[in-house]
Amino acid sequence: MTWKEAQISFGNYLRIDKSLSLNSVDAYLNDLSKLRTYFEVENRVDDPCQTTYSDLSDFIAHHSQEGESARTQARMISGIRAFYKFLLIEGVITENPVTLLESPKLGLKLPEVLSPDEIKNLIEAVDLSKPEGHRNKAMIETMYGCGLRVSELVNMKLTDIHYSEGFVIVTGKGNKQRLVPIGSMAVREIGYYLEKRKLLPVITEQNIMFLNRRGKRLTRVMVFRIIKDLAVKAGIRKKISPHTFRHSFATHLVEGGADLRAVQEMLGHESITTTEIYTHIDRSYLLDTLIMYHPRSHMIYSPEKKDDGRTD
Repeated sequence: MTWKEAQISFGNYLRIDKSLSLNSVDAYLNDLSKLRTYFEVENRVDDPCQTTYSDLSDFIAHHSQEGESARTQARMISGIRAFYKFLLIEGVITENPVTLLESPKLGLKLPEVLSPDEIKNLIEAVDLSKPEGHRNKAMIETMYGCGLRVSELVNMKLTDIHYSEGFVIVTGKGNKQRLVPIGSMAVREIGYYLEKRKLLPVITEQNIMFLNRRGKRLTRVMVFRIIKDLAVKAGIRKKISPHTFRHSFATHLVEGGADLRAVQEMLGHESITTTEIYTHIDRSYLLDTLIMYHPRSHMIYSPEKKDDGRTD
């Protein structure tokens, strides 16, 4: 099997058997392309089925020496693991050379989160006098109100919202669908936007919710630009993206006392471990909770109060 044949087969497996999104497929194939390029430059392995643990270890060491971060290396290893698991499933290899390959240890990377006031300021920065104003406001209310990924937002359909029940059908990773409650603020802004949507001269994709001026669905890049521009207008200096609203949605729910399993369900996380990161975000919130409710919280050390109350 050649590298080209292996890449084509692996891509088909990810798209058809695993039902992954195009972005996920591209990410996996990009990791495989790096491996293939390395072996071609080093003139080491022509057949991916002949790869050894030593070959893969040298590949990771090479990228480490090139200065790539531990997180990037871990992602590459994850992609390579998926590829060789595919070869095992197909029966073209009998031993997995990735089994002993260790991923670099990663520290906890906490996502950027906006405060409720920052979200309010960003929403108020939307210029409703412009044709796209009501659309942009409805988009932000929906992203924050439902905890959506940007891909879920741009692919949302008019028929996905069930107004009487107060739910929206969200199609997430791997085309898996989930029901997410939609709040009154988001519903109200969507209503205002839909009135403006009718004024578009041409609508190419009739059932897609959020459209550009040509009547086509928005791209992920366009949503990113809209958010960046609004952040500047609102005076927000944090590094944010559309995903920041999803993080903020989850963080504010957890801080408010929401059940972690319920948050997991709304976010569409397969594992509760992924959702648990939101329990680590606001340390001041945790400290305040401890001080308020723990019977011996007055014993907590404070730099401003070094006196321990004892007399010599």
